Amino acid sequence: MPIRASDRVAAPAGRAPAPVADGWRVPYRPLVRQGDIQTVLARYWPQSIDEVRFPTEARLFRTDPHTRVLAKVNRQPGNRPEPQRPTVLTVHGLTACDRAPYMLSAARAALEAGFDVVRLNVRNCGGTEHLCRTLYHSGLTGDLASVVEQLAPRPLFLMGFSMGGNMALKLAGEWAAFPPPHVRAVCAISPPVRLDLCSRNIGRPRNFVYEQRFLLQLGAALRRKHEAMPNLFPAARPRKAKSIWEFDEVFTAPAFGYRSALDYYRQCSAARFLDAIRLPSLIVHAKDDPFIPFEAFDPDSLDENPCITFLSPSHGGHVAFLARGPRRFWAQDAAVRYFGAILQQAHDQPSPPTANGRRPVRVASGLC
Repeated sequence: MPIRASDRVAAPAGRAPAPVADGWRVPYRPLVRQGDIQTVLARYWPQSIDEVRFPTEARLFRTDPHTRVLAKVNRQPGNRPEPQRPTVLTVHGLTACDRAPYMLSAARAALEAGFDVVRLNVRNCGGTEHLCRTLYHSGLTGDLASVVEQLAPRPLFLMGFSMGGNMALKLAGEWAAFPPPHVRAVCAISPPVRLDLCSRNIGRPRNFVYEQRFLLQLGAALRRKHEAMPNLFPAARPRKAKSIWEFDEVFTAPAFGYRSALDYYRQCSAARFLDAIRLPSLIVHAKDDPFIPFEAFDPDSLDENPCITFLSPSHGGHVAFLARGPRRFWAQDAAVRYFGAILQQAHDQPSPPTANGRRPVRVASGLC
């Protein structure tokens, strides 16, 4: 069932957007031209961060009275004051964590470009089942919003992958015309903006191996949650979910008060919120993504929002986009270049003088 027009968050009135200069774009030459091969290769491509130059620190953020989330932080060397450091905040996909290969490749690209990096684990992920009382889901933006707030006033850029991309876009739409002043832009790579379509698509016979892998990981997460909090989470039910849709029907939706999986999908799909986004936003999605059908996106509708740039190459798989040449991970590189262009654009535009002739300290609004 499509998302109805009445379900969409209304686009707020606002000033005309200032477009991002196109100098950040680079052509994409796919390493292979098949979505499944791209997806699997990227999943097992070795990735690492230069720990000598950019040591990793663990940081816990309290996001509500009963929840803490874990992040891994890598900073630029030097004594630059922390509030002035531009930072990329990355969010992983379903059943993943801060150590996912795409999270590491994104961190490396951002660090090499001069950004600090915060790799955020969604609640319960990265070994943090004991730090909260609930599960998580694809539209749970409260923790992300809280971490964003706690990272102020540093110039902040959000980069979400798959589920994390849906979260980032949904949050940007929830902010609408009033994003936090330190948030400059958002990028979503392979985001499941229509959760219903994506759940049905991964249930197709061709995706059987992918779906079973997710179900095994979700089942293991439930068992870990039971071990961490047996009083709140009794042992998992004997009946095993046979699909992602069934898992969300049996576990996810009831845990968060949704009437059904379809109700959860409708309310938490980022597609509802895209019209309301007023932050510069980059969406990268391959037409051969095996999980997320291209029809989840409405290119005409995206074109109507000048704040959104939509890159849709024919090949790239799911959170893969392996490219020929030394810059192997094209989507992450494009995102970092996009962020750099916005940062430079803000730096190049002087603030208007005040009544007394002095120029105020510039605090970019992040509005496009």
